[in-house]
Amino acid sequence: MENRIKVGGLKIDKALYDLVRDEIAPDTDIDADEFWNAFDEIVKEFAPENRALLEKRDRLQQQIDTWHLEHRDKPIDQDAYHSFLAEIGYLVPEGEDFIVFTENVDLEIALIAGPQLVVPVDNARYALNATNARWGSLYDALYGTNAIDEKDGATRDRDYNPIRGAKVIAYTEGFLDEVVGLEAGSYSDVTSFRLRTIDHQLQLRAILKNGEETGLEDSAKFIGFSQEGDILSSILFQNHGLHIEIQIDREHPIGKEHPAGVCDVILESAITTIQDCEDSVAAVDAEDKVNVYRNWNGIMKGTLETTFEKNEKMITRRLNPDKTFTKPDGNPLTISGRSLLLIRNVGLHMYTDAVTTSNDEEIPEGFLDAMMTTFAAMHDLKRNSGFTNSKTGSIYIVKPKFHGPEEVDMTIRMFCKIEDALGLQRNTIKIGIMDEERRTTVNLKEVLRIASERLVFINTGFLDRTGDEIHTSMHAGAMIPKMDIRNEPWMRAYEDWNVDIGIETGLPGITQIGKGMWTKPDEMAEMLETKVNHPLAGATTAWVPSPTAATLHAIHYHKVDVANWLNTLATRERASMRDLLTPPLLKNRKLASDDIQREMDNNAQGILGYVVRWVDQGIGCSKIPDINNVGLMEDRATLRISSQHIANWLHHGIVTKEQVRETFERMARIVDEQNSEDSNYIQMSPDYNQSVAFQAALDLVFKGCELPNGYTEFVLHPRRREAKHRNKIQ
Repeated sequence: MENRIKVGGLKIDKALYDLVRDEIAPDTDIDADEFWNAFDEIVKEFAPENRALLEKRDRLQQQIDTWHLEHRDKPIDQDAYHSFLAEIGYLVPEGEDFIVFTENVDLEIALIAGPQLVVPVDNARYALNATNARWGSLYDALYGTNAIDEKDGATRDRDYNPIRGAKVIAYTEGFLDEVVGLEAGSYSDVTSFRLRTIDHQLQLRAILKNGEETGLEDSAKFIGFSQEGDILSSILFQNHGLHIEIQIDREHPIGKEHPAGVCDVILESAITTIQDCEDSVAAVDAEDKVNVYRNWNGIMKGTLETTFEKNEKMITRRLNPDKTFTKPDGNPLTISGRSLLLIRNVGLHMYTDAVTTSNDEEIPEGFLDAMMTTFAAMHDLKRNSGFTNSKTGSIYIVKPKFHGPEEVDMTIRMFCKIEDALGLQRNTIKIGIMDEERRTTVNLKEVLRIASERLVFINTGFLDRTGDEIHTSMHAGAMIPKMDIRNEPWMRAYEDWNVDIGIETGLPGITQIGKGMWTKPDEMAEMLETKVNHPLAGATTAWVPSPTAATLHAIHYHKVDVANWLNTLATRERASMRDLLTPPLLKNRKLASDDIQREMDNNAQGILGYVVRWVDQGIGCSKIPDINNVGLMEDRATLRISSQHIANWLHHGIVTKEQVRETFERMARIVDEQNSEDSNYIQMSPDYNQSVAFQAALDLVFKGCELPNGYTEFVLHPRRREAKHRNKIQ
């Protein structure tokens, strides 16, 4: 706690104080001490309420635990359970209908349906890559992944494989035929593109192999072009609000082999990106938080850059400029070259020692996140760089892990105080609400009512929502195997309920309705086949794990007109509250011992593979090989469900403590082997008792029932601090 700067009733880590004074405050017209004094007042006003809300969470959980224990060995009486939840205030009364009326929302959120990235903001390279992922090469995305099969010689070789290239081009031309089709023929028949003036307007014409000239089925989809001299170099289409650019260069190695000189097709991909301070980040102390805030500030100022080695070359990454075209009427057209950015803060349950009270008490970390990320975003509002994030003058903060309306209400009131402190207009700070805790799900309409002037985002998240479902119903009984939970009635009801409430409250055309992450970054063929279900479920956005995945997922939004589809979904009945409140219990189902062990192996391996990197290396999100060596994106949400699932089975005697320990030791040896080529990796075996990461993994299970809401941070953060301390003294 040494090396602190006192301002008012706060003690601020010096590095954090210096960051605010030297890097964030300049050009905002707000002095650093003025900033901290204002924050001191916010902490004094809201910290006691934050603590009381967390105590209410614990109190409600204790009451639910008691109810299940009193009714154990009996099927759940849904009517009685529903009445009980209403009686204790877990379920709140639903009020009259209303419509969300958020103003000054950027089009990328309000009107454009497309992919969304989530990226750890503490990693400058990843943060910049995601920000720049607004546009992506469809050729590259197809060629470099298993979206295109390797049959008939179409292998992914180090050098360019023309057989594979031909498959990529054929796929792309089929896609173009489907979404921006020609009046006659196919894009595979085109030998050249031309612009002709028809009715005083430039129109796109295509010359086919048979010499015929044709236009588009829908000429309005042609909205721009680029030329080098008199030579057409790119064509810009718009379909369902998304852009497609055909690039033409007959001197390019690909273009010179194409009849029409097409060298690439570029898709507008990651329309929005959540820069993450939460689940994908391992920020456990002031040093880590300074890095998080410095990167966010650099993006908002347009100054962030990073240099790294790739393919034996040094590359410097910085923000991409905007893209410019000429409209058919001759006027210029500028489209952002970067994804619209939201910033995810941490939840109410997190506390930090980066700033403490005068009594050395940690403060709610979410308060600091909100104040710091808003302050840095003022550089965007003031146009202090050549890059613009929000054209409407808004700041987009995503808040995770809310438990019901009261917690949202406190956060909204705190945003008002932050706006006053920083001289911002009311409702400058917008809020994205993650519907990932059961108490928010069942009270979603009242949650949205409170946020109705600021709301820009709701989404579902299978993993955290399932982790909370297991913990909330821990004493109700043993849960079914993890992968079977996806097919339970409550899960379908949860996904539909989120969209239903969103439609009822007027979200389409104003805010995003989102769906969760694709967790298999190497399985793009499977993603192309199945993730179309997200827009078909009514999602105007859904999460993807990489810029490449964003480019491929964009295909789905060209094929599904989500805005029109939401009108169709509006005619169905709301999903069932009864299903929502039915936990996925094993009941009388009997599991074979081999099935139990297989489930244990899979969960333990995933836990260890993630925790060992989190604790020992501070990696908050990474691709972890599962038990079958299939790479899966893991973060604290995946960790929560896996650890809670084993804790539930341990609690109900499906497995024993000795079996858990043996499984974890055996899986640790496998994880060690999987990471054997990582020079920074610290082995867990054979001295398991000395491995901080291994002990953290066991804690997550053995303490799983007592961890508040099953959150993993209460184990991970102290263990990561322990590992950092060990590294410093070695």
